[in-house]
Amino acid sequence: MNKQIKCYVALFISILLFACSSSHVPAPVSSLNNDVNNYGRKININGDKYTVQKGDTLYSIAFSAGQDVRTLAKNNSIPAPYTIFPGQSISFSAIAKKYKKTKKYTPPIKKAAKTSQKNNNKSKKELDKPKQRGYVQKQANKKISNSKHLSSSKVQWFWPAKGKITQRFSNKENGYKGLQIANKKGAAVLAAAQGTVVYAGNALRGYGSLIILKHNDDYLSAYAHNSKLLVKEKQEVKAGQKIAEIGNTESAVTALRFEIRYRGQAVNPAKYLP
Repeated sequence: MNKQIKCYVALFISILLFACSSSHVPAPVSSLNNDVNNYGRKININGDKYTVQKGDTLYSIAFSAGQDVRTLAKNNSIPAPYTIFPGQSISFSAIAKKYKKTKKYTPPIKKAAKTSQKNNNKSKKELDKPKQRGYVQKQANKKISNSKHLSSSKVQWFWPAKGKITQRFSNKENGYKGLQIANKKGAAVLAAAQGTVVYAGNALRGYGSLIILKHNDDYLSAYAHNSKLLVKEKQEVKAGQKIAEIGNTESAVTALRFEIRYRGQAVNPAKYLP
């Protein structure tokens, strides 16, 4: 009798295991990825859409597309912490809202009254022009000074490596979007500011072994072509902390490629570094 019961139990367990193994649900890709050994698989963005692959993060996709991760998440209805799935389609074009144009009704106005009102408005505009111009200029200057203050006070920047600058930032369409700092293989790569590692891997075409740090909602910094990565995603790092070693992965020279991104767009690092 005991032998028969054991046979039934063994059969039940076998059926249960088979049922579990046959059900397949795509595993989520975290907004952060800890697998840095993914050579051979590169993010390749062509057109307005991209299909998520295993190992991708929304930060790496946004960085590759030159977009702000928050805007990309919003346009694709992806809530924080930006979890994505293999096979998921990411769109790079914002959803355009269509508004119907309605013709406004304007009541008829007597010719004399209309002319009188027009002259009054004209004289009022002429009197207000100098005042308005002064106010607009004052506000513009205020915005410029505020933006400079925010960029310097919110993130305190430091040089990410020692060495010779062999390439500088260019505003041209296909120009170099960072600083190239040449040094020997294995030289220290330092965090240029305090932040969180949001990407550590090699799936971005042309960047080799790459680290991306998030400093606040606006600023990211990137460290490319490393020979060795010393930090993992989600890790908090301090300014000046060694995070990698200089190398030449996907590069003809042994050097660090350093970039600063403001809301997804590359900016000149020389304007931020001391």
